[in-house]
Amino acid sequence: MTQGTPLFDYHIGWKSKGKHPGRHKSNQRGMGIEFAGHTTLLSYPDPRRIDIRQSIRDPLGEIHVKIFNQRSATPVMIVCDLSASMNFGGKNKKINLAAEVAQSIAHSVIDRHDALGLVGFDDEIREDWLAPISFRSQHAMTLINELKEFTSTNKSNRAIKDLYQYMPRERALIFFISDFHIPEVELENCLSNLMRHHVVPIVLWDKKEYINLPNFGIVTITDPESGKKDTLFLRKELKEKIVDSFEKRRAAITKAFMNFDIPPFFVDEHFDANKMTEYFNQFVGA
Repeated sequence: MTQGTPLFDYHIGWKSKGKHPGRHKSNQRGMGIEFAGHTTLLSYPDPRRIDIRQSIRDPLGEIHVKIFNQRSATPVMIVCDLSASMNFGGKNKKINLAAEVAQSIAHSVIDRHDALGLVGFDDEIREDWLAPISFRSQHAMTLINELKEFTSTNKSNRAIKDLYQYMPRERALIFFISDFHIPEVELENCLSNLMRHHVVPIVLWDKKEYINLPNFGIVTITDPESGKKDTLFLRKELKEKIVDSFEKRRAAITKAFMNFDIPPFFVDEHFDANKMTEYFNQFVGA
């Protein structure tokens, strides 16, 4: 594990069906502490679990054992937007911030002994940025390390419509990292296709895109997806309109997710792992 990588605590709001031991509640019988009921010794031949009191009560003289549910692992998927808008920023581009977030997620997943996968997308699902779900996380970690040096090209994120095809069959926890410069209809269609999973949207929201604009002067504005540059003569009124449009966009993103009961997690300049822990404690039932 990389020294200094911040970890966060997370949990799932459903019972895992995974057979691999882990830290989440499950419906798998095993050496856990969650009491699930009784059955006969013939049905569950584990003499260590014999319940003498229950056996004495049985009018047919059957031997009964206690059964427990084990704690199991759950699949965790990192989805990362690789489109051109992720290039925005100076020394700390959004794609670098995405790498920081993904690294914290990956180490937190490894710490909890869960299965990890990663998929990157722009115009298409990138086969070179695809690590299938696995308890062996080397491939995903290699891609996350490469993400730090990645430069997005002038491409859109229209492959968002295909993401559901690359998710695991079992219900999974999905961390979706993007700035969400995505048409609302396409975003809502994507969320509809991912409803069987639990999505955590991590919105990279760089206030430098609009807060630090001057009140007066000539500025060059770059379209986040197409890369097209326009020169504007900026005045106070125009700056206020730009700031207002970004704030409305933030509200629209929040509304789009809340329509699916999914609170977004906004990240500005740095990822705070403690706030991610608070997010799960507040919004995800244990």
